[in-house]
Amino acid sequence: MNLLITGGAGFIGAEAVRAWVDRPEVTKLVNLDALTYAADLRRLHGIHGVHPRYVFEQVDLRDRAAVREVVRRHGITHVVHFAAETHVDRSIAGPEVFVETNVLGTLHLLEACREEWNLRYQISEFRFVHVSTDEVYGSLGPADPAFTEANPLQPNSPYSASKAGADHLVRCYVRTYGLPAFITRCVNNFGPTQHTEKFIPTVLRCLADDQPVPIYGDGRNVREWLAVSDHVEGLRLVLERGEVGGTYNLGSGVELDNLDLAGRLCDLFDAETGRPAGTARRRLSFVADRPGHDLRYAVDATRLRALGWQPAADFNTALRATVRGFLERRGT
Repeated sequence: MNLLITGGAGFIGAEAVRAWVDRPEVTKLVNLDALTYAADLRRLHGIHGVHPRYVFEQVDLRDRAAVREVVRRHGITHVVHFAAETHVDRSIAGPEVFVETNVLGTLHLLEACREEWNLRYQISEFRFVHVSTDEVYGSLGPADPAFTEANPLQPNSPYSASKAGADHLVRCYVRTYGLPAFITRCVNNFGPTQHTEKFIPTVLRCLADDQPVPIYGDGRNVREWLAVSDHVEGLRLVLERGEVGGTYNLGSGVELDNLDLAGRLCDLFDAETGRPAGTARRRLSFVADRPGHDLRYAVDATRLRALGWQPAADFNTALRATVRGFLERRGT
């Protein structure tokens, strides 16, 4: 396969590049990334500019002609589409770029694949995985059952609305044009190289800088957490075994409210830095809640588990590794 990964310099995309570039079925891996603020090619140390199967293209998905040229020139046969604006707070402050990148950019990629694949081969030979988010489902109450793929989309932020819009485009390209595509919706990811604006890195950065750790509202908003390596393995199974047109949730079953998770991070930070227990927790500080802050996300991943997937990473072990990785990069 000639595999195109969009957003391959981002946190999850880079994990996918590292996991897949040496797989025997991959003839060429093309990383298309605009290199915005959240991208970091250092995540691909030892691959970028070195690996014989790896090619980098600095292209913005909003540039339709450039996107199609990448798909054409590299004879792309498989796509895993990570590239997106993702941070909810940024979407509230400036929603336009989220619509441009996440909706229009996805449209450009879909069109490039549809046009090129119809010209080259039987379109059914190809695969397109669109990486979405559990946030498109909206918010759950404390006792509600987890979202299934059958739940309606009820996004509550400009970010999740833009991702839902992209989901709808992918679905219609399956139904209207026969594009062999899939949608995946994952819970919150974590791992050592995550961008500093996300929740876990924010907590660790504030602790390392002896700054207050901001907790929105009362800290009782609940998220489900999955190690990034498990997300990437789930995507590989969808690419290989998924039902064309299918949607697949990815979740671990590990649900924590923000205050609980922040407390665990504080305790790990103290243990890893040799500080007295309870020191870091004194940095927790409640701040005004975010507008439209969803109370709880959780998904039912039964459909993906039927393909043979299950999370391999132990949550507590992976969380400790994330703290250690952060401290090693900081030289703490």
